[in-house]
Amino acid sequence: MATTNVRRVPGWYWAAAIAAVLFMAVGCAGMVMDMMTDPHSLEPAQRALYIARPPWMKLAYTLAVWSGLAGALVLLVRWRAAVPVLLVSLVATVFTFLPYAIVPGVRAAVQTGDVVAAVIVIALVALTCAFARHSRRQGWLR
Repeated sequence: MATTNVRRVPGWYWAAAIAAVLFMAVGCAGMVMDMMTDPHSLEPAQRALYIARPPWMKLAYTLAVWSGLAGALVLLVRWRAAVPVLLVSLVATVFTFLPYAIVPGVRAAVQTGDVVAAVIVIALVALTCAFARHSRRQGWLR
């Protein structure tokens, strides 16, 4: 059996890993609420965006949040698998928001606040992915 050289992690690692789990859990809760939403209960602008979303956008959203939560949990237990799982989440997150730019119906319905939120979410997922890669390079993951 081969042994790996896993280094002791600094205290801030745990805070960052827990923050990642919480962020991804909020994403999962948001996705569940989104999928349970009745479009008729939304304001007209939100309804237009909700209805214009293509099915593949919803699939990417589902993959993004659940792989993100899985990756963050794996990061919390310090497994190297966190890196590829979080990379899947990052790619799926980009695909989730891609319709904002390329699908005419979505592009017409999207508002400035939606774009700002998308940029923030992509940045936070990318930061979490970078944190996992850094942790692997530092030898903190087994």
